[in-house]
Amino acid sequence: MAAAKKAVLGPLVGAVDQGTSSTRFLVFNSKTAELLSHHQVEIKQEFPREGWVEQDPKEILQSVYECIEKTCEKLGQLNIDISNIKAIGVSNQRETTVVWDKVTGEPLYNAVVWLDLRTQSTVENLSKRIPGNNNFVKSKTGLPLSTYFSAVKLRWLLDNVKKVQEAVEENRALFGTIDSWLIWSLTGGIHGGVHCTDVTNASRTMLFNIHSLEWDKELCEFFGIPMEILPNVRSSSEIYGLMKISHSLKAGALEGVPISGCLGDQSAALVGQMCFQDGQAKNTYGTGCFLLCNTGHKCVFSEHGLLTTIAYKLGRDKPVYYALEGSVAIAGAVIRWLRDNLGIIKSSEEIEKLAKEVGTSYGCYFVPAFSGLYAPYWEPSARGIICGLTQFTNKCHIAFAALEAVCFQTREILDAMNRDCGIPLSHLQVDGGMTSNKILMQLQADILYIPVVKPSMPETTALGAAMAAGAAEGVGVWSLEPEDLSAVTMERFEPQINAEESEIRYSTWKKAVMKSIGWVTTQSPESGDPSIFCSLPLGFFIVSSMVMLIGARYISG
Repeated sequence: MAAAKKAVLGPLVGAVDQGTSSTRFLVFNSKTAELLSHHQVEIKQEFPREGWVEQDPKEILQSVYECIEKTCEKLGQLNIDISNIKAIGVSNQRETTVVWDKVTGEPLYNAVVWLDLRTQSTVENLSKRIPGNNNFVKSKTGLPLSTYFSAVKLRWLLDNVKKVQEAVEENRALFGTIDSWLIWSLTGGIHGGVHCTDVTNASRTMLFNIHSLEWDKELCEFFGIPMEILPNVRSSSEIYGLMKISHSLKAGALEGVPISGCLGDQSAALVGQMCFQDGQAKNTYGTGCFLLCNTGHKCVFSEHGLLTTIAYKLGRDKPVYYALEGSVAIAGAVIRWLRDNLGIIKSSEEIEKLAKEVGTSYGCYFVPAFSGLYAPYWEPSARGIICGLTQFTNKCHIAFAALEAVCFQTREILDAMNRDCGIPLSHLQVDGGMTSNKILMQLQADILYIPVVKPSMPETTALGAAMAAGAAEGVGVWSLEPEDLSAVTMERFEPQINAEESEIRYSTWKKAVMKSIGWVTTQSPESGDPSIFCSLPLGFFIVSSMVMLIGARYISG
Protein backbone atom coordinates (compact mmCIF):
# COMPACT_ATOMS: atom_id res chain seq x y z
CA MET A 1 0.00 0.00 0.00
CA ALA A 2 2.75 2.45 1.01
CA ALA A 3 4.86 1.55 -2.01
CA ALA A 4 1.88 2.08 -4.32
CA LYS A 5 1.26 5.49 -2.76
CA LYS A 6 4.86 6.53 -3.32
CA ALA A 7 4.74 5.41 -6.93
CA VAL A 8 1.60 7.44 -7.65
CA LEU A 9 3.11 10.65 -6.24
CA GLY A 10 6.01 10.89 -8.67
CA PRO A 11 8.39 13.86 -8.51
CA LEU A 12 7.88 16.40 -5.71
CA VAL A 13 9.03 20.02 -5.48
CA GLY A 14 9.68 22.00 -2.29
CA ALA A 15 9.26 25.73 -1.80
CA VAL A 16 10.70 28.02 0.87
CA ASP A 17 8.24 30.89 1.36
CA GLN A 18 10.01 33.46 3.55
CA GLY A 19 7.57 36.29 4.33
CA THR A 20 7.62 39.30 6.62
CA SER A 21 5.52 37.62 9.31
CA SER A 22 6.48 33.97 8.92
CA THR A 23 8.57 31.35 7.13
CA ARG A 24 7.15 28.22 5.55
CA PHE A 25 8.40 25.19 3.68
CA LEU A 26 5.82 23.49 1.47
CA VAL A 27 6.03 20.38 -0.71
CA PHE A 28 3.92 19.94 -3.86
CA ASN A 29 3.21 17.10 -6.25
CA SER A 30 4.62 18.42 -9.55
CA LYS A 31 2.06 16.55 -11.66
CA THR A 32 -1.11 17.68 -9.84
CA ALA A 33 0.05 20.85 -7.96
CA GLU A 34 -1.40 19.25 -4.81
CA LEU A 35 0.04 20.53 -1.53
CA LEU A 36 1.24 17.47 0.38
CA SER A 37 2.67 18.96 3.58
CA HIS A 38 4.05 22.14 5.08
CA HIS A 39 5.33 23.73 8.27
CA GLN A 40 5.24 27.36 9.37
CA VAL A 41 7.21 29.40 11.92
CA GLU A 42 6.34 32.98 12.92
CA ILE A 43 9.17 35.53 12.61
CA LYS A 44 9.85 38.29 15.13
CA GLN A 45 9.90 41.90 14.01
CA GLU A 46 11.98 44.36 16.03
CA PHE A 47 11.11 48.05 16.34
CA PRO A 48 14.23 49.57 17.96
CA ARG A 49 13.10 53.15 17.29
CA GLU A 50 10.10 55.03 15.94
CA GLY A 51 9.64 54.02 12.28
CA TRP A 52 12.45 51.41 12.33
CA VAL A 53 11.63 47.78 11.44
CA GLU A 54 14.31 45.07 11.64
CA GLN A 55 14.62 41.29 11.66
CA ASP A 56 17.45 38.95 12.61
CA PRO A 57 18.87 37.29 9.43
CA LYS A 58 20.12 34.32 11.50
CA GLU A 59 16.64 33.80 12.97
CA ILE A 60 15.22 33.90 9.43
CA LEU A 61 17.75 31.30 8.25
CA GLN A 62 17.15 29.10 11.31
CA SER A 63 13.39 29.27 10.68
CA VAL A 64 13.98 27.97 7.13
CA TYR A 65 16.00 25.03 8.48
CA GLU A 66 13.31 24.30 11.07
CA CYS A 67 10.50 24.42 8.49
CA ILE A 68 12.39 22.09 6.12
CA GLU A 69 13.11 19.64 8.93
CA LYS A 70 9.54 19.59 10.30
CA THR A 71 7.98 19.27 6.83
CA CYS A 72 10.27 16.33 6.03
CA GLU A 73 9.24 14.69 9.32
CA LYS A 74 5.55 15.18 8.42
CA LEU A 75 6.13 13.67 4.96
CA GLY A 76 7.76 10.67 6.64
CA GLN A 77 4.69 10.24 8.84
CA LEU A 78 2.57 10.28 5.66
CA ASN A 79 4.82 7.52 4.25
CA ILE A 80 6.03 9.85 1.49
CA ASP A 81 9.64 9.36 0.44
CA ILE A 82 11.48 12.72 0.67
CA SER A 83 14.08 11.53 -1.84
CA ASN A 84 11.32 12.26 -4.39
CA ILE A 85 11.90 16.01 -3.80
CA LYS A 86 13.68 16.91 -7.05
CA ALA A 87 14.01 20.70 -6.72
CA ILE A 88 13.48 23.60 -4.32
CA GLY A 89 12.21 27.10 -5.08
CA VAL A 90 12.58 30.23 -2.98
CA SER A 91 10.02 32.98 -2.60
CA ASN A 92 10.73 35.90 -0.29
CA GLN A 93 9.69 39.23 1.18
CA ARG A 94 11.16 41.75 -1.25
CA GLU A 95 13.35 44.85 -0.68
CA THR A 96 14.39 43.78 2.87
CA THR A 97 18.14 44.39 2.98
CA VAL A 98 20.92 42.22 4.44
CA VAL A 99 24.70 42.77 4.45
CA TRP A 100 26.89 39.91 5.67
CA ASP A 101 30.54 38.88 5.95
CA LYS A 102 31.51 36.32 3.30
CA VAL A 103 34.48 35.14 5.42
CA THR A 104 32.63 34.44 8.70
CA GLY A 105 29.10 34.05 7.30
CA GLU A 106 27.82 36.44 9.98
CA PRO A 107 25.31 39.22 9.24
CA LEU A 108 26.90 42.64 9.87
CA TYR A 109 23.61 44.20 11.01
CA ASN A 110 19.99 43.18 11.33
CA ALA A 111 17.93 42.93 8.13
CA VAL A 112 16.36 46.34 7.43
CA VAL A 113 12.75 45.46 6.53
CA TRP A 114 10.90 46.90 3.54
CA LEU A 115 8.46 48.71 5.89
CA ASP A 116 11.30 50.61 7.62
CA LEU A 117 11.15 54.43 7.49
CA ARG A 118 14.56 55.46 8.88
CA THR A 119 15.78 56.58 5.43
CA GLN A 120 13.19 59.31 4.88
CA SER A 121 15.71 62.17 5.12
CA THR A 122 18.09 60.22 2.82
CA VAL A 123 15.25 60.03 0.27
CA GLU A 124 14.52 63.76 0.63
CA ASN A 125 18.19 64.66 0.14
CA LEU A 126 18.60 62.36 -2.86
CA SER A 127 15.41 63.62 -4.51
CA LYS A 128 16.93 67.12 -4.67
CA ARG A 129 19.67 65.70 -6.92
CA ILE A 130 17.24 64.32 -9.54
CA PRO A 131 16.54 66.83 -12.36
CA GLY A 132 12.81 67.61 -12.65
CA ASN A 133 12.86 67.01 -16.41
CA ASN A 134 14.88 63.76 -16.20
CA ASN A 135 13.83 61.35 -13.47
CA PHE A 136 16.46 58.80 -14.54
CA VAL A 137 15.81 56.71 -11.39
CA LYS A 138 12.17 56.11 -12.30
CA SER A 139 12.80 55.69 -16.04
CA LYS A 140 15.48 53.03 -15.43
CA THR A 141 13.90 51.21 -12.47
CA GLY A 142 10.14 51.82 -12.78
CA LEU A 143 10.16 52.87 -9.10
CA PRO A 144 9.62 56.16 -7.26
CA LEU A 145 12.37 57.29 -4.90
CA SER A 146 11.07 55.91 -1.60
CA THR A 147 12.12 54.40 1.74
CA TYR A 148 10.47 51.18 0.46
CA PHE A 149 13.33 50.02 -1.80
CA SER A 150 16.71 48.48 -0.99
CA ALA A 151 19.16 51.09 -2.34
CA VAL A 152 18.40 53.69 0.35
CA LYS A 153 18.49 51.04 3.11
CA LEU A 154 21.90 49.90 1.87
CA ARG A 155 23.05 53.54 1.71
CA TRP A 156 22.00 53.95 5.38
CA LEU A 157 23.96 50.83 6.40
CA LEU A 158 27.06 52.09 4.58
CA ASP A 159 26.74 55.49 6.27
CA ASN A 160 25.89 54.36 9.80
CA VAL A 161 27.25 50.87 10.58
CA LYS A 162 31.01 50.68 11.20
CA LYS A 163 31.11 46.89 10.72
CA VAL A 164 29.57 47.29 7.26
CA GLN A 165 31.98 50.09 6.30
CA GLU A 166 35.02 48.02 7.39
CA ALA A 167 33.82 44.87 5.61
CA VAL A 168 33.30 46.83 2.36
CA GLU A 169 36.79 48.36 2.63
CA GLU A 170 38.31 44.91 3.25
CA ASN A 171 36.30 43.27 0.44
CA ARG A 172 34.46 40.97 2.87
CA ALA A 173 30.91 42.39 2.47
CA LEU A 174 28.07 40.84 0.47
CA PHE A 175 24.69 42.54 -0.04
CA GLY A 176 21.46 40.82 -0.84
CA THR A 177 17.73 40.77 -0.38
CA ILE A 178 16.41 37.81 1.63
CA ASP A 179 16.52 35.44 -1.37
CA SER A 180 20.27 36.07 -1.79
CA TRP A 181 21.01 35.53 1.92
CA LEU A 182 19.05 32.25 1.90
CA ILE A 183 20.46 30.86 -1.37
CA TRP A 184 24.04 31.74 -0.33
CA SER A 185 23.51 30.04 3.05
CA LEU A 186 21.66 26.98 1.71
CA THR A 187 24.28 26.33 -1.00
CA GLY A 188 27.18 26.23 1.45
CA GLY A 189 27.65 29.76 2.83
CA ILE A 190 31.35 30.31 3.60
CA HIS A 191 32.08 26.95 1.92
CA GLY A 192 31.29 28.00 -1.65
CA GLY A 193 27.80 29.50 -1.23
CA VAL A 194 26.31 30.99 -4.43
CA HIS A 195 25.80 34.77 -4.25
CA CYS A 196 22.93 35.45 -6.63
CA THR A 197 19.46 36.94 -6.97
CA ASP A 198 16.79 36.78 -9.67
CA VAL A 199 15.49 39.57 -11.92
CA THR A 200 12.28 40.08 -9.90
CA ASN A 201 14.13 40.72 -6.64
CA ALA A 202 16.83 42.78 -8.37
CA SER A 203 14.11 44.98 -9.85
CA ARG A 204 13.09 46.06 -6.31
CA THR A 205 16.49 47.41 -5.28
CA MET A 206 16.43 50.71 -7.27
CA LEU A 207 19.90 49.73 -8.58
CA PHE A 208 18.73 47.50 -11.46
CA ASN A 209 17.95 48.61 -14.99
CA ILE A 210 14.71 46.83 -15.90
CA HIS A 211 15.33 47.38 -19.64
CA SER A 212 18.91 46.08 -19.95
CA LEU A 213 18.40 43.58 -17.04
CA GLU A 214 21.72 44.57 -15.44
CA TRP A 215 22.96 46.43 -12.38
CA ASP A 216 23.15 50.03 -13.54
CA LYS A 217 26.46 51.88 -13.10
CA GLU A 218 24.82 55.34 -13.07
CA LEU A 219 22.31 54.27 -10.39
CA CYS A 220 25.04 52.69 -8.25
CA GLU A 221 27.06 55.91 -8.48
CA PHE A 222 23.99 58.01 -7.64
CA PHE A 223 23.32 55.99 -4.46
CA GLY A 224 27.03 55.50 -3.73
CA ILE A 225 26.84 51.70 -3.80
CA PRO A 226 30.01 49.67 -4.60
CA MET A 227 29.01 47.26 -7.38
CA GLU A 228 31.32 44.47 -6.15
CA ILE A 229 29.02 43.73 -3.17
CA LEU A 230 25.98 43.07 -5.41
CA PRO A 231 24.81 39.52 -6.21
CA ASN A 232 24.87 37.99 -9.71
CA VAL A 233 21.49 38.42 -11.40
CA ARG A 234 19.93 35.25 -12.83
CA SER A 235 16.56 34.27 -14.31
CA SER A 236 13.71 33.16 -12.02
CA SER A 237 13.98 29.53 -13.17
CA GLU A 238 17.41 27.88 -13.47
CA ILE A 239 19.72 25.84 -11.25
CA TYR A 240 21.60 28.28 -8.99
CA GLY A 241 23.32 25.67 -6.85
CA LEU A 242 22.76 22.49 -4.82
CA MET A 243 21.56 22.21 -1.23
CA LYS A 244 24.33 21.75 1.32
CA ILE A 245 22.55 20.88 4.53
CA SER A 246 23.57 22.47 7.82
CA HIS A 247 25.06 19.92 10.24
CA SER A 248 22.21 20.80 12.64
CA LEU A 249 19.57 19.70 10.15
CA LYS A 250 18.23 16.17 10.19
CA ALA A 251 16.71 16.45 6.70
CA GLY A 252 19.94 15.20 5.12
CA ALA A 253 18.05 13.61 2.27
CA LEU A 254 17.78 17.10 0.72
CA GLU A 255 21.59 17.27 0.37
CA GLY A 256 22.37 17.82 -3.31
CA VAL A 257 18.81 18.83 -4.31
CA PRO A 258 19.00 21.76 -6.76
CA ILE A 259 17.71 25.20 -5.78
CA SER A 260 16.28 26.14 -9.13
CA GLY A 261 13.50 28.70 -8.65
CA CYS A 262 13.63 32.19 -7.18
CA LEU A 263 10.91 34.85 -7.26
CA GLY A 264 10.02 37.82 -5.08
CA ASP A 265 6.82 36.87 -3.26
CA GLN A 266 4.43 38.95 -5.39
CA SER A 267 5.89 37.66 -8.66
CA ALA A 268 5.66 34.13 -7.25
CA ALA A 269 1.95 34.66 -6.51
CA LEU A 270 1.40 35.94 -10.09
CA VAL A 271 2.97 32.71 -11.41
CA GLY A 272 1.09 30.58 -8.85
CA GLN A 273 -2.20 32.18 -9.96
CA MET A 274 -1.14 31.31 -13.55
CA CYS A 275 -1.45 34.93 -14.71
CA PHE A 276 0.72 34.29 -17.76
CA GLN A 277 -1.34 36.38 -20.21
CA ASP A 278 -1.11 40.12 -20.81
CA GLY A 279 -3.89 41.76 -18.72
CA GLN A 280 -4.26 39.02 -16.10
CA ALA A 281 -4.01 40.25 -12.50
CA LYS A 282 -3.97 39.01 -8.91
CA ASN A 283 -4.13 40.60 -5.45
CA THR A 284 -2.21 39.05 -2.54
CA TYR A 285 -3.26 39.76 1.06
CA GLY A 286 -0.24 39.31 3.31
CA THR A 287 1.57 41.70 5.65
CA GLY A 288 0.90 44.25 2.92
CA CYS A 289 -1.43 44.04 -0.07
CA PHE A 290 -0.08 43.77 -3.61
CA LEU A 291 -2.04 43.95 -6.86
CA LEU A 292 -0.01 42.90 -9.93
CA CYS A 293 -1.15 42.98 -13.55
CA ASN A 294 0.89 41.18 -16.21
CA THR A 295 1.71 43.64 -19.04
CA GLY A 296 3.56 41.08 -21.17
CA HIS A 297 6.83 42.07 -22.83
CA LYS A 298 5.93 45.76 -22.57
CA CYS A 299 7.24 48.05 -19.83
CA VAL A 300 4.09 50.09 -19.02
CA PHE A 301 4.72 53.25 -16.99
CA SER A 302 1.88 54.32 -14.72
CA GLU A 303 0.37 57.79 -14.61
CA HIS A 304 -1.60 56.95 -11.46
CA GLY A 305 0.94 56.02 -8.80
CA LEU A 306 1.62 52.37 -9.66
CA LEU A 307 5.06 50.78 -9.99
CA THR A 308 6.54 49.22 -13.11
CA THR A 309 8.32 46.03 -12.16
CA ILE A 310 9.56 42.72 -13.53
CA ALA A 311 6.94 39.98 -13.29
CA TYR A 312 9.21 36.98 -14.07
CA LYS A 313 11.73 35.50 -16.48
CA LEU A 314 11.20 31.75 -16.43
CA GLY A 315 14.52 30.56 -17.85
CA ARG A 316 17.89 31.90 -18.98
CA ASP A 317 16.83 32.03 -22.61
CA LYS A 318 13.17 32.89 -21.96
CA PRO A 319 11.74 36.39 -22.44
CA VAL A 320 11.21 38.77 -19.53
CA TYR A 321 7.64 39.69 -18.56
CA TYR A 322 6.72 42.98 -16.88
CA ALA A 323 3.92 44.00 -14.51
CA LEU A 324 2.18 47.04 -13.13
CA GLU A 325 1.99 46.87 -9.35
CA GLY A 326 -0.08 48.60 -6.72
CA SER A 327 1.61 48.24 -3.32
CA VAL A 328 -0.16 48.76 0.02
CA ALA A 329 2.16 48.68 3.05
CA ILE A 330 -0.28 47.59 5.76
CA ALA A 331 -2.89 44.83 5.30
CA GLY A 332 -2.40 41.75 7.50
CA ALA A 333 0.00 43.88 9.57
CA VAL A 334 -2.99 45.84 10.90
CA ILE A 335 -4.42 42.61 12.37
CA ARG A 336 -1.09 41.83 13.98
CA TRP A 337 -1.06 45.40 15.38
CA LEU A 338 -4.52 44.96 16.92
CA ARG A 339 -3.26 41.72 18.48
CA ASP A 340 0.22 42.73 19.66
CA ASN A 341 -0.11 46.48 20.32
CA LEU A 342 -3.73 47.01 21.42
CA GLY A 343 -4.44 43.49 22.67
CA ILE A 344 -8.08 43.51 21.49
CA ILE A 345 -7.65 40.06 19.93
CA LYS A 346 -5.56 37.11 21.13
CA SER A 347 -5.10 35.52 17.69
CA SER A 348 -5.38 36.80 14.13
CA GLU A 349 -8.34 34.49 13.49
CA GLU A 350 -10.40 36.28 16.17
CA ILE A 351 -10.78 39.38 13.99
CA GLU A 352 -13.45 37.66 11.87
CA LYS A 353 -15.49 36.75 14.98
CA LEU A 354 -15.37 40.34 16.32
CA ALA A 355 -16.28 41.84 12.95
CA LYS A 356 -19.16 39.39 12.53
CA GLU A 357 -20.67 40.43 15.89
CA VAL A 358 -21.46 43.93 14.58
CA GLY A 359 -21.47 43.55 10.77
CA THR A 360 -20.55 47.24 10.38
CA SER A 361 -17.93 49.76 11.45
CA TYR A 362 -20.74 52.12 12.49
CA GLY A 363 -19.09 55.10 10.76
CA CYS A 364 -15.62 54.33 12.15
CA TYR A 365 -12.78 54.50 9.59
CA PHE A 366 -9.24 53.20 10.15
CA VAL A 367 -6.38 54.38 7.89
CA PRO A 368 -3.39 52.17 8.89
CA ALA A 369 -0.67 54.42 7.43
CA PHE A 370 1.93 53.16 9.92
CA SER A 371 4.69 53.46 7.29
CA GLY A 372 3.21 56.38 5.38
CA LEU A 373 1.01 55.69 2.37
CA TYR A 374 2.26 53.64 -0.59
CA ALA A 375 0.32 53.38 -3.87
CA PRO A 376 -1.27 55.40 -5.28
CA TYR A 377 -0.25 58.32 -2.98
CA TRP A 378 3.45 57.68 -2.15
CA GLU A 379 2.99 60.03 0.80
CA PRO A 380 5.60 59.48 3.54
CA SER A 381 4.08 62.21 5.75
CA ALA A 382 0.94 60.13 6.43
CA ARG A 383 0.42 58.28 9.70
CA GLY A 384 -2.30 55.94 10.95
CA ILE A 385 -5.60 57.38 12.17
CA ILE A 386 -8.88 56.01 13.49
CA CYS A 387 -11.70 58.51 12.97
CA GLY A 388 -15.49 58.73 13.14
CA LEU A 389 -15.42 57.54 16.75
CA THR A 390 -18.39 57.98 19.08
CA GLN A 391 -19.15 56.73 22.60
CA PHE A 392 -20.96 53.84 20.93
CA THR A 393 -17.77 52.63 19.15
CA ASN A 394 -16.28 49.44 20.58
CA LYS A 395 -13.52 47.00 19.68
CA CYS A 396 -15.81 45.11 17.28
CA HIS A 397 -16.36 48.26 15.19
CA ILE A 398 -12.60 48.93 15.15
CA ALA A 399 -11.99 45.30 14.06
CA PHE A 400 -14.55 45.71 11.25
CA ALA A 401 -12.97 49.05 10.23
CA ALA A 402 -9.54 47.37 10.07
CA LEU A 403 -10.89 44.77 7.60
CA GLU A 404 -12.63 47.49 5.58
CA ALA A 405 -9.32 49.41 5.44
CA VAL A 406 -7.68 46.50 3.61
CA CYS A 407 -10.54 46.48 1.09
CA PHE A 408 -10.62 50.25 0.56
CA GLN A 409 -6.86 50.32 -0.06
CA THR A 410 -7.30 47.54 -2.65
CA ARG A 411 -10.08 49.57 -4.31
CA GLU A 412 -7.71 52.55 -4.62
CA ILE A 413 -4.98 50.56 -6.36
CA LEU A 414 -7.54 48.72 -8.53
CA ASP A 415 -8.99 52.05 -9.69
CA ALA A 416 -5.46 53.25 -10.54
CA MET A 417 -4.77 50.05 -12.48
CA ASN A 418 -8.03 50.29 -14.41
CA ARG A 419 -7.14 53.86 -15.42
CA ASP A 420 -3.62 52.85 -16.50
CA CYS A 421 -4.71 49.73 -18.41
CA GLY A 422 -7.86 51.23 -19.93
CA ILE A 423 -9.79 47.96 -19.56
CA PRO A 424 -11.41 47.50 -16.12
CA LEU A 425 -10.94 44.11 -14.48
CA SER A 426 -14.18 42.10 -14.57
CA HIS A 427 -13.22 40.14 -11.44
CA LEU A 428 -10.35 40.02 -8.96
CA GLN A 429 -8.22 36.90 -8.40
CA VAL A 430 -7.02 36.83 -4.80
CA ASP A 431 -4.63 34.82 -2.61
CA GLY A 432 -2.65 35.06 0.61
CA GLY A 433 -3.26 34.22 4.25
CA MET A 434 -6.03 36.77 4.83
CA THR A 435 -8.25 35.27 2.12
CA SER A 436 -9.40 32.58 4.57
CA ASN A 437 -11.41 35.39 6.25
CA LYS A 438 -14.83 35.14 4.59
CA ILE A 439 -16.03 38.51 5.93
CA LEU A 440 -12.99 40.17 4.37
CA MET A 441 -13.62 38.50 1.02
CA GLN A 442 -17.31 39.52 1.00
CA LEU A 443 -16.40 43.07 2.03
CA GLN A 444 -13.87 43.16 -0.81
CA ALA A 445 -16.49 42.15 -3.38
CA ASP A 446 -18.91 44.76 -1.98
CA ILE A 447 -16.36 47.59 -1.99
CA LEU A 448 -14.97 46.79 -5.46
CA TYR A 449 -18.43 45.98 -6.80
CA ILE A 450 -17.00 43.12 -8.87
CA PRO A 451 -16.74 39.39 -8.02
CA VAL A 452 -13.75 38.21 -5.98
CA VAL A 453 -12.37 34.81 -6.97
CA LYS A 454 -10.24 32.77 -4.59
CA PRO A 455 -8.45 29.46 -5.31
CA SER A 456 -9.33 26.63 -2.92
CA MET A 457 -5.57 26.17 -2.31
CA PRO A 458 -4.51 29.67 -1.18
CA GLU A 459 -0.72 29.00 -1.06
CA THR A 460 -0.14 30.43 -4.50
CA THR A 461 3.09 32.25 -3.56
CA ALA A 462 4.81 29.00 -2.60
CA LEU A 463 3.19 27.25 -5.59
CA GLY A 464 4.70 29.84 -7.96
CA ALA A 465 8.19 29.28 -6.53
CA ALA A 466 7.72 25.50 -6.81
CA MET A 467 6.54 25.81 -10.43
CA ALA A 468 9.61 27.91 -11.35
CA ALA A 469 11.92 25.39 -9.63
CA GLY A 470 10.29 22.31 -11.15
CA ALA A 471 10.26 23.81 -14.66
CA ALA A 472 13.96 24.78 -14.64
CA GLU A 473 16.28 23.41 -17.31
CA GLY A 474 18.05 20.39 -15.86
CA VAL A 475 15.10 19.62 -13.54
CA GLY A 476 12.12 19.47 -15.90
CA VAL A 477 9.54 17.86 -13.61
CA TRP A 478 6.90 20.63 -13.92
CA SER A 479 5.43 21.64 -17.26
CA LEU A 480 4.29 25.25 -17.66
CA GLU A 481 2.60 24.57 -21.00
CA PRO A 482 -1.02 25.84 -20.85
CA GLU A 483 -2.47 22.40 -21.63
CA ASP A 484 -0.50 20.81 -18.75
CA LEU A 485 -1.39 23.30 -16.01
CA SER A 486 -3.75 21.84 -13.42
CA ALA A 487 -7.27 23.23 -13.31
CA VAL A 488 -7.85 25.08 -10.03
CA THR A 489 -11.14 25.01 -8.13
CA MET A 490 -12.29 28.49 -7.12
CA GLU A 491 -14.58 30.05 -4.52
CA ARG A 492 -16.47 33.11 -5.76
CA PHE A 493 -17.78 36.08 -3.75
CA GLU A 494 -20.39 38.28 -5.47
CA PRO A 495 -21.21 41.88 -4.41
CA GLN A 496 -24.18 41.91 -2.03
CA ILE A 497 -24.79 45.66 -1.57
CA ASN A 498 -25.98 48.22 -4.09
CA ALA A 499 -23.48 50.27 -6.05
CA GLU A 500 -24.58 53.57 -4.46
CA GLU A 501 -23.85 52.35 -0.91
CA SER A 502 -20.48 51.03 -2.07
CA GLU A 503 -19.58 54.46 -3.51
CA ILE A 504 -20.69 56.37 -0.37
CA ARG A 505 -18.50 54.19 1.86
CA TYR A 506 -15.56 54.57 -0.50
CA SER A 507 -15.83 58.38 -0.71
CA THR A 508 -15.94 58.60 3.12
CA TRP A 509 -12.79 56.44 3.25
CA LYS A 510 -11.03 58.85 0.86
CA LYS A 511 -11.96 61.73 3.19
CA ALA A 512 -10.33 59.80 6.07
CA VAL A 513 -7.18 59.23 3.96
CA MET A 514 -6.86 62.99 3.41
CA LYS A 515 -6.97 63.47 7.19
CA SER A 516 -4.05 61.03 7.61
CA ILE A 517 -1.72 62.98 5.31
CA GLY A 518 0.67 65.58 6.69
CA TRP A 519 1.04 64.34 10.26
CA VAL A 520 4.83 64.36 9.96
CA THR A 521 5.47 67.90 8.78
CA THR A 522 9.27 68.11 9.12
CA GLN A 523 12.09 65.86 7.96
CA SER A 524 11.97 62.64 9.94
CA PRO A 525 15.22 62.48 11.91
CA GLU A 526 17.09 59.25 11.27
CA SER A 527 18.58 59.42 14.73
CA GLY A 528 15.17 58.77 16.26
CA ASP A 529 15.15 62.30 17.75
CA PRO A 530 12.08 62.63 20.00
CA SER A 531 11.68 66.24 18.89
CA ILE A 532 9.79 64.80 15.91
CA PHE A 533 6.71 64.95 18.12
CA CYS A 534 7.00 68.75 18.18
CA SER A 535 6.12 68.71 14.49
CA LEU A 536 2.90 66.74 14.90
CA PRO A 537 -0.45 68.57 14.84
CA LEU A 538 -2.48 68.66 18.03
CA GLY A 539 -5.02 66.43 16.31
CA PHE A 540 -2.53 63.57 16.48
CA PHE A 541 -2.56 63.67 20.27
CA ILE A 542 -6.35 64.07 20.43
CA VAL A 543 -6.94 61.07 18.13
CA SER A 544 -4.28 59.04 19.98
CA SER A 545 -5.83 59.89 23.34
CA MET A 546 -9.29 58.88 22.12
CA VAL A 547 -7.93 55.56 20.87
CA MET A 548 -6.25 54.95 24.22
CA LEU A 549 -9.46 55.79 26.08
CA ILE A 550 -11.49 53.49 23.87
CA GLY A 551 -8.85 50.81 24.26
CA ALA A 552 -8.99 51.11 28.04
CA ARG A 553 -12.78 51.05 27.99
CA TYR A 554 -13.25 48.13 25.58
CA ILE A 555 -10.21 45.87 25.66
CA SER A 556 -11.83 43.88 28.42
CA GLY A 557 -14.97 43.57 26.30
